[in-house]
Amino acid sequence: MTVHDLRPGASSEVPAQEQELEALWQRVVGRRSFLKQAGIVGAAAVPFSALMASSASAKSAGPTDGDIAILRFLAAAEILETDLWEQYNELGGLQGGNPAYVAALANIDSDAPAYISGNTRDERSHADFINAYLVSKGAQPVSLERFRTLKGSQATGADRSRRRLTNLLKGTNVDTSWYLRYRSMANPDFGATFGQAVTINNQPVIPLNDTDTPPNMAAPVPPITAQQSRMQAIANSAAFHFAMIEQGGSSLYTTLSLQVTSLEVLRIVVSIGGTEVDHFGVWQDVAANVVEPPLAGVKDPETGTFFPDLDASGRDATRANNIFPKPCEFIDPSLPDCSIIRPTLSKNGGAMAAVKFLTSTGLFEGQSSAFFAAATALAKAADAAVRGI
Repeated sequence: MTVHDLRPGASSEVPAQEQELEALWQRVVGRRSFLKQAGIVGAAAVPFSALMASSASAKSAGPTDGDIAILRFLAAAEILETDLWEQYNELGGLQGGNPAYVAALANIDSDAPAYISGNTRDERSHADFINAYLVSKGAQPVSLERFRTLKGSQATGADRSRRRLTNLLKGTNVDTSWYLRYRSMANPDFGATFGQAVTINNQPVIPLNDTDTPPNMAAPVPPITAQQSRMQAIANSAAFHFAMIEQGGSSLYTTLSLQVTSLEVLRIVVSIGGTEVDHFGVWQDVAANVVEPPLAGVKDPETGTFFPDLDASGRDATRANNIFPKPCEFIDPSLPDCSIIRPTLSKNGGAMAAVKFLTSTGLFEGQSSAFFAAATALAKAADAAVRGI
């Protein structure tokens, strides 16, 4: 094909540059045609039965042993998340049965009770789906029911007879380093470490009993009485705990997705992982309300947990509404900073790292050695998974 300029008054002569481009294009087209023909010949040289066998293998290829190990650990993680969110939901969810706790959470964000109920629903669906998928592939589902031995809250609204997998009572250490990490240009995958935005140690994140939340207690803001301060401090600690749990899930799913072989399993991991990231974004916004007026300054009269006004400095590192992950170094320090979920290395965000982190916060205080052995086995198997081709 020759290119002509058909504009009025244009010269009918083809410029030398256009002729050169045309010749180059013809050579490219010619080479592509040759390659296409060679491909057809090559395919013809392969026995039809082999082509069909390859196609059938691709269609029937299921999850690898490593994929199954990853899904089993994630099923366990979702069961544990469901357990803790159910405790929050019973007391402070949309249909929460503890008015004082609901009021304290609503002081932080009026939508917090609805968010709790939605988060609980999501985690339950994740656990049920992953276990059902495992069964559909002939794999063993995960059950932690034999470890449901811990006593939960005895406050109004809680299911007092139900035993729990996780401990949200007075031994909770809430890690708040995520607040600083996501407002920093440093990345833990490159060795960065972060302090605590708020010190929350040995602090209940749900009311222990009706001493904490007597029926018909007035809304705890402003915190006029010690009892009202106690209730608000418990709710404030919970707000940071919500985000702590979900940021961990965000890194866990991102990290394990890099070790998946099956495209279908990868679809599951990144799809559920996206929901975990969404949860974290919501709870980071909610928790930020705790460390700016009017809630900043609340102190638990029993534990001494204090919530400072982190917004007062005006610095990006602590500014309350600076909730989007700040761009940080990623892959290689020579590349531009990028806004990402972090950490994403297995040693920092993998299955065993998640188990050790949650254990350090007191979430499993009171659990048996058999529980820790089971959790460790699931985590090590997941971390050992290697992405195949």
